[in-house]
Amino acid sequence: MNIKKGLVLGISLITLFFTTPYTPADDKREEKGEEKKVYVLDDIVVTAPAIISGNEVNRLGSQVTHVTMEQIQDLNAMDLTSALRRVPGVVISRHNQVGSFGGGEGGAIFIRGKGSSRPGAEIQTLIDGIPKFVSVWTHPIMDALNVDIVDTIDIYKGAQPVLFGNMAFGAVDVQTKRMKDTGFYTGIKSGYGSNKTHMASVEHGGKTERFDYYLLGGYRSSDGHRVNADGELQDLFLHMGYDFTAKWGMDLTLIYTDNWADDPGPIDLSYPSDGRFNNDDFFMVATISNNYERAKGYVKFYSDKGDIDWVNQEGTPGYDTLTDYKNYGIRARETITPWQKGELMMGIDLDYIRGKARFLHPVDGNSAFPEETFRIFSPYASLSHTFGSLDNIYFIPSIGVRHLNHTEFDSETAPQAGIILGIKETRLHASYGKGINYPGIYAKVQDNLWMPGDNRWSELEAENLDHFEAGVEHRFSSKLIVDLTWFYDRGEDRIVTSPPPPFPPILTNIGEYKNRGIEGSITAIPISGLSLFGGFTYLDSAPDDLPYAPEWTFSAGFNYSPVDNFQISMDTQYVDDQYVTSRARMRNTVNTDEVDSYFLVNGKISYDFRLTGCDADWQVFLAAENITDTDYEQKKGYPMPDLGFMIGFIAEFN
Repeated sequence: MNIKKGLVLGISLITLFFTTPYTPADDKREEKGEEKKVYVLDDIVVTAPAIISGNEVNRLGSQVTHVTMEQIQDLNAMDLTSALRRVPGVVISRHNQVGSFGGGEGGAIFIRGKGSSRPGAEIQTLIDGIPKFVSVWTHPIMDALNVDIVDTIDIYKGAQPVLFGNMAFGAVDVQTKRMKDTGFYTGIKSGYGSNKTHMASVEHGGKTERFDYYLLGGYRSSDGHRVNADGELQDLFLHMGYDFTAKWGMDLTLIYTDNWADDPGPIDLSYPSDGRFNNDDFFMVATISNNYERAKGYVKFYSDKGDIDWVNQEGTPGYDTLTDYKNYGIRARETITPWQKGELMMGIDLDYIRGKARFLHPVDGNSAFPEETFRIFSPYASLSHTFGSLDNIYFIPSIGVRHLNHTEFDSETAPQAGIILGIKETRLHASYGKGINYPGIYAKVQDNLWMPGDNRWSELEAENLDHFEAGVEHRFSSKLIVDLTWFYDRGEDRIVTSPPPPFPPILTNIGEYKNRGIEGSITAIPISGLSLFGGFTYLDSAPDDLPYAPEWTFSAGFNYSPVDNFQISMDTQYVDDQYVTSRARMRNTVNTDEVDSYFLVNGKISYDFRLTGCDADWQVFLAAENITDTDYEQKKGYPMPDLGFMIGFIAEFN
């Protein structure tokens, strides 16, 4: 299925038709939903925080990093990987300027050394709390998580069994845009840059007393910095909400994406280009929610259906892998206050994971894996209580557990616990969580099609991870926040293939790894109009060839408005040398691909203004990527773009 560029233009015209120049100027986009306690800076600041919006510690004692649409705009991020690559603890890999090729090193995110196993995944990606991944291969496709729809991205860097369940050694949850305040809003954005890179989006939202809606269409494309490094992203988004009463409401979210990316192949031509990766996806979630003084929650019905077509593999026309997937289910959660300062969260997830695949080859012939469905049923609960006063000294212990029942594999129980100790402006936290990662449909695919004999796939157990974390945050003032976090991950029962002898090869749980390290960040506002951010991660991994686990990473950035309406945004990133390429599921496998360290500098300047007689806020901007013109790679043999520019504008009608 293809979306024509004219469809995006059509959405643009419809949006402009609904735009009225008489809406109040103070109406704006805001997230509709649960209010979060995030440590942000005082209202005197006229610039958004750089790189990240802030860090939060939830009631389970886990640190969560937030990135909002303001940071995405300041970074001129074209996709989710570029939006997250400066976040401490996050490393990315990609081939192209626009478009992710596949679900591995052609477009993926990794958190503190986790997330490199393919097939399969350890990092759960979600939209509005609903998991989003390709069922057969059990990994996300980054292009199906378009940045146009983002209001906030929540990054969980450790295991989260209670909140997210299976496949959550870490998690990235995208909270989508919607209107909260009464009124109307329209936004138009367009840009053009190096390598014939295009970017355009149009969005429109409105809210009356009980009804709200948000429409969005986006388009991105690039010819790429190399031959066959081109790609294209298209997305359509609709959110509608209706409040039946002050306590009850419902929401409907629809997202459609249609994307493709080519593989440029290694620069030395040691092997041919690996063809084109196409993916389209239709995502739907319907939510019924309640919000009482002592209870709030939701029931979500969701469906995620799509296909990925990897065609002309190894430069061979007709050598294709065609995958169809459909994930659907129900997720329900209720959080109540059973007594003063206590919180009880209870929920049930029912997830169906379905998919099939065809494998075409012009010489070797064709094969197919018939449609298969896995089901996971998982109830969970957590309990916490606040002792003391949040304004002085307080202590919040918490405990939680999730039980997972799988149709194909043994049941698992995953506990989680945490503590928070606050003493005025200092906050200490510690937590433990057991991550569970069940084998995906890929295990049965390997058994049916590629591995001879009885491979004992049905005897596999879930991979598991013990995650420990402890940290401290201190607010020296409202303009200076410093935090430091220690973490330790112990992964066991990793699924690998044990080759003969003896025959046959079998799938078994014998892989192990460990990650430990320290992560820190500082957010400061030394003067009005200037926000600074700096962060680092030190990571010690075993085995030491674990891919995408650099020993040191640093990121820093600032937003500065020297005069009204003018802003300079800069960000830098250092990534140590690292092993790359997805870690194969083979016993005693050793990674040999390694790339050198690199240091990147990116920037953007913008100017805001209003035209006489036009009820719109305008911005023109110039963005530069890789200002130092650094030669670097994120996959061996795949050089990344040199210095590049983009010029564009944003118009907002209120």
